[in-house]
Amino acid sequence: MNLHPIALLIEKADKAINQEDFDTVVDLYAEDAVLVIKPGMTAKGKVQIRSAMEAIAAHFDRSLDVRQAGMVILETGDTALVLARTLVSAKNFPVIERKATYVFKKDTRNRWVCAIDNSYGHEVLDASI
Repeated sequence: MNLHPIALLIEKADKAINQEDFDTVVDLYAEDAVLVIKPGMTAKGKVQIRSAMEAIAAHFDRSLDVRQAGMVILETGDTALVLARTLVSAKNFPVIERKATYVFKKDTRNRWVCAIDNSYGHEVLDASI
């Protein structure tokens, strides 16, 4: 079975996050991308996203493990919505499942990049209550 190009990018991102290869991670984002660090807190743009990724790695004692346990990709034109079951764990953090929401778009070179990275999914609604 051939995986969707976005599924391959997410797999690449997970591997890079786990290996703390932040250059690879940041390259997968749009210039103006938004990353939900936690509900109520975001990073915008590649510089902030890289800093956030470094801080997240440190928070998880450099043992973060991110992987996907299923996803649906809904694509139209140059935009795609990804709904995923994302598993997150670390040596100081038990495995949890998040129902993530990601938005990808094609950049000026016609390659898919992540525009919105929300591994918390609908949990972000709780931050606004």
